[in-house]
Amino acid sequence: MVQYNFKKITVVPSCKDFIDIVLSRTQRQTPTVVHKGYAINRIRQFYMRKVRYTQENFSEKLSAIILEFPRLDDIHPFYGDLLHVLYNKDHYKLALGQINTAKNIITKISKDYVKLLKYGDSLYRCKCLKVAALGRMSTVIKRIGPSLAYLEQIRQHMARLPSIDPNERTILICGYPNVGKSSFINKITRADVDVQPYAFTTKSLFVGHTDYKYLRYQVIDTPGILDRPFEDRNIIEMCSITALAHLRSAVLFFLDISGSCGYTIAQQAALFHSIKSLFMNKPLIIVCNKIDLQPLDALPEEDRKLVMEMKSEAAKTIVAQGGDVKDDNVLLSMSTLTEDGVIAVKNAACDRLLDQRVQIKMNSKRMSSCLNRFHVAEPKPRDNKERPPCIPQAILEARAKKSAEKEKRKLEKDLEEENGGAGVYSASLKKHYILANDEWKEDIMPEILDGHNVYDFVDPDILQRLEELEHEEGMRMESEGVEVEMDGLDLELTPEEKEALAAIRRKKSLMVQEHRIKKSTAESRPIVPRKFDKDRKFTSERMGRQLSSLGMDPSAAIDRVRGRSLSRKGRKRDRSLANDDNGSEAMDVDDGDGSNKKMRIRSRSRSMSMSRSRSRSRPPGEVVPGEGFKDSAQKLTALKIAKKSVKMRNKDARRGEADRVIPNLKPKHLFSGKRSIGKTQRR
Repeated sequence: MVQYNFKKITVVPSCKDFIDIVLSRTQRQTPTVVHKGYAINRIRQFYMRKVRYTQENFSEKLSAIILEFPRLDDIHPFYGDLLHVLYNKDHYKLALGQINTAKNIITKISKDYVKLLKYGDSLYRCKCLKVAALGRMSTVIKRIGPSLAYLEQIRQHMARLPSIDPNERTILICGYPNVGKSSFINKITRADVDVQPYAFTTKSLFVGHTDYKYLRYQVIDTPGILDRPFEDRNIIEMCSITALAHLRSAVLFFLDISGSCGYTIAQQAALFHSIKSLFMNKPLIIVCNKIDLQPLDALPEEDRKLVMEMKSEAAKTIVAQGGDVKDDNVLLSMSTLTEDGVIAVKNAACDRLLDQRVQIKMNSKRMSSCLNRFHVAEPKPRDNKERPPCIPQAILEARAKKSAEKEKRKLEKDLEEENGGAGVYSASLKKHYILANDEWKEDIMPEILDGHNVYDFVDPDILQRLEELEHEEGMRMESEGVEVEMDGLDLELTPEEKEALAAIRRKKSLMVQEHRIKKSTAESRPIVPRKFDKDRKFTSERMGRQLSSLGMDPSAAIDRVRGRSLSRKGRKRDRSLANDDNGSEAMDVDDGDGSNKKMRIRSRSRSMSMSRSRSRSRPPGEVVPGEGFKDSAQKLTALKIAKKSVKMRNKDARRGEADRVIPNLKPKHLFSGKRSIGKTQRR
């Protein structure tokens, strides 16, 4: 079976790209160096090889274009007429003919110049002949530039065509625009055809696939057709006419009996009678759509008469094909909005198509020759006694028992509904365990962690002990007089204390706002060192004065601040003394105006003991147990080899083995050693 897949056609390059591809390949794949000292025969062979290679490349690519594009006379008539409707087969054949002519001309040019190169008497003359040959070939390609561009446009459009198999079981949907064809195909297939409330939303053929009785059917949605002369129809309508004329399919003719499509039933009936010749030898079903807006029984008498005439014409078509006419398989009604009757229409179309295909096979010569070889043996009746099929009673009882057990068995869904529904009932996976004793199924399984049973460490009285601990903690907090919330203290304070508390809270809020303002402008504000801060806003003396003005004792707060600064200084002094290699005493004296004079003395033994207490870094050659080295020399050798192995990778900005490698964007074989100074067109 022929598969029509136009998406595999190779891209057709433009004339400029075509020339660049072939000449670049010639320069890369053939020798590029020739000297005056070579024998004349060798020089001739050098340039003859270039001319022949260029001609072969041009011919190969042009032949590929000719072979990959379909020949309209060799493909299925549906695709042949469809391509003619879309692209005009005369222009299409002319373009391919020009490609074929160009290939022949290039071959003739190659033969002529190879014949002239055989008699070249110098390097200069052979080179001029080579340049002339390649130039004439390039000129031929430039002349067919419009044909190459036209074929590339056709290739792109053909790649967007749907993949329709003319030999597959097909259901074809046709009718006036906006009668519900695209909505129907979206309902019965996974196709996603655009549906809009205006005419000619579908401008080309769309294909979807559906299954019926384990068989695959392709459903084709065609653009709307108007009732007008054949020569006045546009390309969109001609796509539908082509599909109706050439595809062996079941045809669904859609009628909008509500009139919401913008066309009356009389106009739709006229279209049916004008294209009924295309329905010959095809199963035909008339589908009355949009019954949710207008039921079929409520139609006016004139419109109902037109529908019945169309039904009788469809019945005549079925009788002419040798089919069986039934009232329920010629005229069907449905609504794609409410999905009422959609599946019935699909099933009827599939059944009618399947019956027709089976009938065609049965009437073929091949099937008749097969049936002649079959013989069904039937015994001759010896009396008039009826002998119905006999089934043993044991089999009937076993079957009845099995069906009764199946009815009694409760499913997991039934248990879920009985026990509260989803989210409440949790299915037990243990009840299906196969154990020696069914009572073991709901036993709690031990959880093992680090070789120990977790349950052995679970205290059953853990909750009681936790309550005791919480009670004990509450008693201890009450005995120690833990602080309570500030709001609770407000009730026990005197008016003076409340006023002081309010002042403290106001001051605190002002400090918070000031800090937030400074934080928001920190990026644009210069940093002033603390020793140059003339205002001295935050000092321990000022804090003491403020606390004293509020009636509070500042001594504890000042001692806490000074203790922090002293401990910080002590750590700095410890570091400096620990790094002191001399045994002399290190002294730090603050010569203020008799305020704070401190002296710290550390002995050599103290500094040595501190340096021993600190961790020291390990030498690189020291062997740690478990590393796998026998001595320091072996470890140093291994480190040296490892450092050497990553040396080249570190030069590439530490590119690891798993990193993606960006190749050189200018490969050397394309940009060096091939051409001398000059223009690219020189080659």
